Amino acid sequence: MITNYLSNLTLLQVAGENAGGQMVTMLITFGLIILIFYFLVIRPQNKKQKETKAMLEAIKKGDRVSTVGGIRGTVTAVKDQTVTLKVDTDTKIEFNKSAIANVLERKESTSEKE
Repeated sequence: MITNYLSNLTLLQVAGENAGGQMVTMLITFGLIILIFYFLVIRPQNKKQKETKAMLEAIKKGDRVSTVGGIRGTVTAVKDQTVTLKVDTDTKIEFNKSAIANVLERKESTSEKE
């Protein structure tokens, strides 16, 4: 009976040590998954947001832009949150800055020409 109890106690100790090793392995695995997720998803998304913000802040009168809806035009006025585009000789449309998808052509400033 005592030998049976001691053998059961030894088995429990071995199982406890093995469970601790499995816990460490699991934590390392989750840490690696989070690290990979950060470098493949979160970091590139933050970089893209910074580039988009810089592009929207740099928009000025005379730039040719394209909207997310596919409308192309020339910037005639820039306000805090909106941009007015000239899409035809007599047609101007006002958009939110967030609706600008990309800048097709930047107008050169006078200081760059000199």
